[in-house]
Amino acid sequence: MKTIANIFWVLLGGLELALGWLLAGLLCCLTIVGIPFGKQCFKLAGFVLWPFGRQVEYATGGAVNFLLNLLWILLLGWELALGALVVGVVWCATIIGIPFGLQAFKFAKLAILPFGAKVERK
Repeated sequence: MKTIANIFWVLLGGLELALGWLLAGLLCCLTIVGIPFGKQCFKLAGFVLWPFGRQVEYATGGAVNFLLNLLWILLLGWELALGALVVGVVWCATIIGIPFGLQAFKFAKLAILPFGAKVERK
């Protein structure tokens, strides 16, 4: 069932979100300072592309994670979060699309707080 849901996800909106993460990663890797941000984007692009069957665990605390997340929000995080919110609202407009919309809302939170987040299989 997860495979079918992931295929529908890729075909109906997930590919665009994953491409957004890849583009953000490429932009970040243009500078040496941005490489850690780019690596995080590449790691999360795979999760955004194939989300069903995996979950996100957020670490608590940490000054470094807080500062990196703050800088991330100011640079690229809000654009990715906005894209995920738009996809989520569109999906939740239909009853059948609610599970896909909930996935998109999960990515909106991830787009705001990517540092300290860890992707795990369910």
